[in-house]
Amino acid sequence: MSAGTLPQRPHAAQARPGRGARRRGGRRRLRPLLIVPALVAVFLYLPIAIVALFSFNASRSLAAFDGFSLRWYERMLHDGDLWASVALSVQIAALTAVVSLAIGTALALALRRLRGIAAGAPSLLLTLALITPEIVLGFSLLMMFTTLDVPLSRWTIAVGHITFSLAFVTLIVRARLAMLRDDLEEAAMDLGATRWQSLRLVVLPQLWPALLGAGMLVFVLSFDDFVISLFTSGVGTSPLPVRIYSMIRFGVTPEINAIATLMMVASIAIGVASIALTRRR
Repeated sequence: MSAGTLPQRPHAAQARPGRGARRRGGRRRLRPLLIVPALVAVFLYLPIAIVALFSFNASRSLAAFDGFSLRWYERMLHDGDLWASVALSVQIAALTAVVSLAIGTALALALRRLRGIAAGAPSLLLTLALITPEIVLGFSLLMMFTTLDVPLSRWTIAVGHITFSLAFVTLIVRARLAMLRDDLEEAAMDLGATRWQSLRLVVLPQLWPALLGAGMLVFVLSFDDFVISLFTSGVGTSPLPVRIYSMIRFGVTPEINAIATLMMVASIAIGVASIALTRRR
């Protein structure tokens, strides 16, 4: 190389690996990390898959699969007491969702206006409601109804479900409210709208994804709840989770597997829809 000749820089493709090579290297590094979520998924969903599989078993055996059959689903469809429990659970869940949405939304709107200690105390109470064990809440409700001489019925179950559902609704709606712009509501009032009209015409239309998602989530939580339902249910038709528990006490049958499979499918569908709607902007 002569003294006046400058060294040539290597071509860009030779100086660093291409995009495809970097992607392949990144995938190889990520493969070991995928083992952990795969094992967690197997641990969580393998028992559910086994329950679903044996709901189609032709025999009563819960250890050996003897062939595909819809026998237990047909038996479940002709069980009048079971469907009475399903109807009761749906009614309680619907009532819980409506009342919880009304009270929880009002509470979230009130907390939006509060500042400082006035907002901290209710927020702390909501957090405590989320972390309180259900068995403690259920026993407390039972003692309260017994002390007040209130007969246990579907109404006491609904009161119990509304009690633990309020925190979920309030937190979801409050998170959605934090994303809204205050100046839109103020602009509506500047244009002549009352505070109620600005709430009805400006705020609530922007809250509907959170309201619908929270309502569906609370419906699933109420429909699947067992602990509070057990403590607050009286004589007569029991909610579906309590009914299943009473059936299990006499032995697990594929009919229970069929009921559990349908409950799982319905709960997953409603839960996924509620999460999707909650995240929607």
